[in-house]
Amino acid sequence: MSAAEGPLVVGVDTSTQSTKALVVDVATGQVVASGQAPHTVSTGAGRESDPRQWWDALREALRQCGEAAHEAAAVSIGGQQHGLVTLDERGEPVRPALLWNDVRSAPQARRLVDELGGPKGWAERTGSVPGASFTVTKWAWLAEHEPEAVRATKAVRLPHDYLTERLTGQGTTDRGDASGTGWWAAGSESYDEETLARVGLDPALLPRVVRPGEVAGTVRDSHDLPFSKGTLVAPGTGDNAAAALGLGLRPGVPVLSLGTSGTVYAVSTRRPADPTGTVAGFADAQGDWLPLACTLNCTLAVDRVAALLNLDREAVEPASDVTLLPYLDGERTPNLPNASGLLHGLRHDTTAGQLLQAAYDGAVHALLGALDLVLDEDADRSAPLLLIGGGARGAAWQQTVRRLSGRPVQIPEAKELVALGAAAQAAGLLTGEDPAAVARRWNTAAGPVLDAVERDDATLARISGVLSDAAPLLERGDDGR
Repeated sequence: MSAAEGPLVVGVDTSTQSTKALVVDVATGQVVASGQAPHTVSTGAGRESDPRQWWDALREALRQCGEAAHEAAAVSIGGQQHGLVTLDERGEPVRPALLWNDVRSAPQARRLVDELGGPKGWAERTGSVPGASFTVTKWAWLAEHEPEAVRATKAVRLPHDYLTERLTGQGTTDRGDASGTGWWAAGSESYDEETLARVGLDPALLPRVVRPGEVAGTVRDSHDLPFSKGTLVAPGTGDNAAAALGLGLRPGVPVLSLGTSGTVYAVSTRRPADPTGTVAGFADAQGDWLPLACTLNCTLAVDRVAALLNLDREAVEPASDVTLLPYLDGERTPNLPNASGLLHGLRHDTTAGQLLQAAYDGAVHALLGALDLVLDEDADRSAPLLLIGGGARGAAWQQTVRRLSGRPVQIPEAKELVALGAAAQAAGLLTGEDPAAVARRWNTAAGPVLDAVERDDATLARISGVLSDAAPLLERGDDGR
C-alpha cells in the first residue's frame, strides 16, 4: 500500500497526442504515481486517430502507475473535445476518429449555420456557433463523404465517452463535453432534435448525459486494466472543463492555456450566447458555464517555426516590425479554416530570433483578442491571468503573454491539470464534495505571480492591422477559392 492518508483515485487525460494517468491521494492531493503513453495522429488533409490507440495508451499509462492504480476506489476520464468516434454493433470503431483540429468540415459548418437560424439562432439554442471543430459538422462531413461509414455506425461517442464506456459497458457522457458537439441545447440541457434531424443522426445512437456528481457506472468484469471490479467511474468531461476543475476555478478568474491548441476561458454563472462565434458557450462539469475561445495554432505551430529557423524555442530576440500569423492548420479564432501561415514586414536586417518572437506574438494576439469577450462584464480586468498548459513554463511564452496582456500572470505549480481535474471529480464521488472545492483543498492553483508590465499596444495594433488587410487572402486559403 502506498504511503497515502486517504483513499486513492485515478484521473486520466486522453489528449490529442498522449494519454496521461495520475493516481492521487484524496486526502492531500498528493500524486502518488503517474504514467503516460503516446498516440499517433494522421497528417495531410485530415487529423484522425484510431480510438483503440487511446485504450492501449491508457493501459500502458496505468501499468506505469503500478500497484497504486489497483488500489484506486474511483476513476474519471478527461479528454480532448469535439472528436467524432463512430462505433459498430460490436462497439468497435467504424473508422478512425475525426479529431477537433480536423477542419475538412468547414463547408458543412457554414451550411449548417445558414440552414438552422444563422449565427444568432445557433448561439441562443446551443450556446455556440459551430465551426469546423464541432462534432456536428464532422458528422455532416462524414454523411456527405463516407455514407457507408454512417450506415455502419450504431453508436456515436466523444473521445472521453469511448474510454468511459469501455470501462463501464454503458454509453454515457457529461454536460461539459456534450456542450461542444453542436447537437446539445444549452437552454434545455438536452439533445436538440431539430439539429439531429437536419444532419440525419438518430438520438438513440448518442450516450446518456450523466448529471454532475452522479456515478456513471462501475468498472465491469471484462477489462484488462488494473482496476478492481466495482471501482466507481465518474462522468468525466472535456479537457478544458477538467482543467477548470483541476484549478478549482471560481467564476470570473481568467485562464489562458497554451497547448496544441490555445484557449482562454473562465467559469460563469451566466449562460453565454455569442453570435459572432468567437466565444463557445460551453457548459462546465458542475452546473455552471465555461465560455471559451480556442485557437488551433499554439505551441506546435510556434515550435514548427522554431524548427524551420533551426532555433531553440527560447531563442527569441526583441520584437521588430515583422508580423507572423502562425495559422499553419487553418484557424478557428479568428474563423479562417482555409488559412495558412502569413509573414509580413520582412527586411534585410530581420533576424531569425525576431521571426520566432513574431510567431509567439501572432499566437498570443489571437488568444488575448478573445479574452474580453470571454469574461463577464463585472470580472476584474486587473486580476492575474492563470497561465497553464505545456507552454506555460516556457520563458518566451510567459514574457509574450505579460507584454501583450499588460496583466500579472500566475503560473500554477501543479502539472497535468486535466488529469488532476478528473481526479478531483473522482474524489468528489467518494467524499460528496464539489470537485472544484476538492481541488481548492489540494491548493492546485498555487504558484508564482509575475508582475504586470506595460502593454505593448503598438504590436497588438500592428498585428490587428495586418490581419484585417490580409483577411481576403486568408479566407481564400491555399485552394484559391
